Amino acid sequence: MDGAQLVAAVRRGDAEAVTALLAAGAAPDTVTDDGLPVLCLAIAAYDAAVAEALVEGGADPDRKLPDGTTPLVRAVDGGSPALAQAVLGREPRLRLPEAGRNELLALARRWYERGAESELRNRTGGSGPACRTRVMDGEYTHVTQVTLGSRTVRCGHGSILTNLEWAFRILTPVDELVTRAVAGRDPDHADWSSARWILGERRGRETWSALTAHRHSPDPECRRFVLDFLHQYLMWPWGGRNSYERETADLLAAWAADGEDDPGVLSEVLRVLGETEHREAKAVGLRHAGHPAPQVRARVPDLLLGGDTPSAPLGSAARTTLLGLAGDGDGDVRAAAGRALVAAHDAGPDSTDAVVRLLRDPVAAVRAGTAEAVAESAVDPTEAIADALVLLLDEDDFGTRLNAACGLLRRDDPRTGEAIERLGRLSRPGFEHDHRLSAFWRWKWDREHGGSTPP
Repeated sequence: MDGAQLVAAVRRGDAEAVTALLAAGAAPDTVTDDGLPVLCLAIAAYDAAVAEALVEGGADPDRKLPDGTTPLVRAVDGGSPALAQAVLGREPRLRLPEAGRNELLALARRWYERGAESELRNRTGGSGPACRTRVMDGEYTHVTQVTLGSRTVRCGHGSILTNLEWAFRILTPVDELVTRAVAGRDPDHADWSSARWILGERRGRETWSALTAHRHSPDPECRRFVLDFLHQYLMWPWGGRNSYERETADLLAAWAADGEDDPGVLSEVLRVLGETEHREAKAVGLRHAGHPAPQVRARVPDLLLGGDTPSAPLGSAARTTLLGLAGDGDGDVRAAAGRALVAAHDAGPDSTDAVVRLLRDPVAAVRAGTAEAVAESAVDPTEAIADALVLLLDEDDFGTRLNAACGLLRRDDPRTGEAIERLGRLSRPGFEHDHRLSAFWRWKWDREHGGSTPP
């Protein structure tokens, strides 16, 4: 097969075409006019998807290049964690000799410890201003990209170092991983994400204890990292084996009781605790309902619905507290209280009045959040709530109008047809698979065709 097609597919960043061409017999190490394999083109373009397709298709990441490097060395040099991971390939610990592994580790560590811009200046001798931009690296994380003259590098070497150590089965001290994670003060950075993930893979008690000890760190960012890690444990418990779910819940309850002094961190403590079913969740919520920071109070409603029996009635103290929070001076707190009142299925007159007030709140976000909760709630035929939903059909926000109409439909309100008509066209970009619009289509079909099955 003509290698030119593969080169063209790599240059335009078409990973699917690259895979298809390799499957059809294209040589994975096809060399371009400059004497380099096509994998180097993908690396230079920071195209992780194409690089992965090439490596999976047989391209050699350890091939010696004219300058003495390899594609893998170039990928590590470039500072993109997603790209380096794509080029690393399978079983690198077994594939690479010890000297090669040590070279990669030293390279990543040098970039990380010296700083990407400083190392780039050292290599190029450049003294002019550097251009720094934030770029996505992979699906969910980002890094900073530094350009100096004609050279560009990404600042993800901390993440690369962490990933290489794990790939080579080096158990980096927990404290060092935490330091790397929080250095950029950014939970969306690749350094943070890699450290969190690798620590999650290390499921031993020693790692757990060493990491959770950082909840006592004087640095709030370290404490936030611990919370992010604990939330990961709750959301992805690796099949339940050694996931420390009960220990996580107990630790969070104790953390809240210890008097965390940073409102932002305390808010996260309560948020993650709300993901558990701890027996003390409601009590913790009640204790923090009067906290001076609104971000903390906004976490209380979810806790009041929690505990060992989350489906049990609210109880008088929780109910009174929720009603109070529904009248809070902060819109986020009111919205959270409204969602909890609706979720609690408390049909008492005080609760209904509170929900109606929130549906008519002067803050649009509060109206929107409450309407969404009402639209998703069990059927409540209270006429006052239906009347409040009708008023929301004039909102500027389409999502709010959509939830108002959906709430009327679920309550079989006679004004449902009018509400659907007032929405306008039901085919809208971004809403192609929206269950609410599907419900409206079905509702209209049933009335126009006597309930027969839609085509």
